[in-house]
Amino acid sequence: MALPELFIRQIEELLPENEAKALIAALGESEPSISIRLNASKCERPPISNTVPWCKLGFYLKERPQFTFDPMLHSGSYYVQDASSMFLAYAIDKLVDKSAPVKYLDLCAAPGGKTTTAIDTLPQGSLIVANEIMSGRAQILRENIIKWGNPYCIVTNNDSASFARLTHYFDIIAADVPCSGEGMMRKDADAIAQWTPTLVTECSERQREIANNAWQALRPGGLFIYSTCTFNRKENEEIIEYLVNELGAESIKIEIPQEWNIYPAIDSHIHGYHFFPHRTHGEGLFLAVVRKPDNEPIQPMKPIKSKKNKKEKPQPIPIELQKWGIIPQSFQLVSNSDIFNAIPAKYSDEIGILQEHLKVICLGCEIAGTKGRDLIPAHALALNANFTTDIFPQFEVDYATAIAYLRGETITIDAPRGYVIITYNGRNLGFVKNLGNRANNLYPKEWRIKSTHIPTSSPAII
Repeated sequence: MALPELFIRQIEELLPENEAKALIAALGESEPSISIRLNASKCERPPISNTVPWCKLGFYLKERPQFTFDPMLHSGSYYVQDASSMFLAYAIDKLVDKSAPVKYLDLCAAPGGKTTTAIDTLPQGSLIVANEIMSGRAQILRENIIKWGNPYCIVTNNDSASFARLTHYFDIIAADVPCSGEGMMRKDADAIAQWTPTLVTECSERQREIANNAWQALRPGGLFIYSTCTFNRKENEEIIEYLVNELGAESIKIEIPQEWNIYPAIDSHIHGYHFFPHRTHGEGLFLAVVRKPDNEPIQPMKPIKSKKNKKEKPQPIPIELQKWGIIPQSFQLVSNSDIFNAIPAKYSDEIGILQEHLKVICLGCEIAGTKGRDLIPAHALALNANFTTDIFPQFEVDYATAIAYLRGETITIDAPRGYVIITYNGRNLGFVKNLGNRANNLYPKEWRIKSTHIPTSSPAII
């Protein structure tokens, strides 16, 4: 599909002639790059050379494999992510003090690439809130966060205005804001089809609203990381200039090697970083970081008494669940109806505040649920990298059986009766309940592979 004429004119006005020609040619003629990022808690960094320069856990692939049919993807061992987006890892690593945990908000988080990047880069023990306004996309975000297996993460489904009420709550806020998608034109025909100058204007107005709401929730002295996958100044530099000129933000410089070929902010006094497909091995991205002035006192949030379900009492923790002995002392079990979750004990009050103000759809690590008198281990427990699950037998399966399991089929295993964790290449895939003659499949129905195609061998990506 040809690039819109008005878009080409915009690029020609935005950049010097040679730069504009090279960018337009790259968008219309070159192939998108393909890259993955490993899960630091589940994988060791392999000794290969095609590393993404700004992300030590990121790697380029020569061609796009059938990711759907790789059990390692479903185990949360890696995430398919554009290399440019991995620059967030470098920014966090350079700017965030690692000596103490932080409270971090990913305000526009779906499908989860930048949230999982932050999980592996922030100081250990940081509380991470991943939010998405669209309910369908929020469920995809929840799935990817569960697969990544970090119990310090909470997933919410709210608009940005809901966070404005959490005054001075977060130390760091990242917002990969909805944008006109110019940087995705090389890989997404819809980005070309939907683009208009009107869309650019509409996006910039929404981005300013999101930035204002985020600003209210950011503590004085905190960092705001702003990013888009688009090129124009209206959605990039002008938003950061607004934060600097109108709200007193300090534009933060990130020291980067010159050989990375990252383009600076365009016609602006602020520090910003453009990834252009003709310059860097990845898709279009803009990222900038500002610091909120610390000339006002922090207003601490206090828990509020809930008006909802006053008569509802927390479900007592079943004795059998207590006997499992899988929850570290630094976590506590909480109940919601017939679901039991483990949350970081040091954040229990903080989480209470979040639950009063926000729609929480994933809380810490779900451990188990009840069905009648039965206690059923949660899928998230099998994928969590922080808790010991030795109480459950493990059964290693071959590739064909792994795919059958991920498709939701009944499998047969030579293992003790009861709940068993299915593993592939030593990575947990999830639970079955082994009855002897068959094993009931407990893989989440909404996550199952729906394709009727059954490959004969693994893509062997990692």
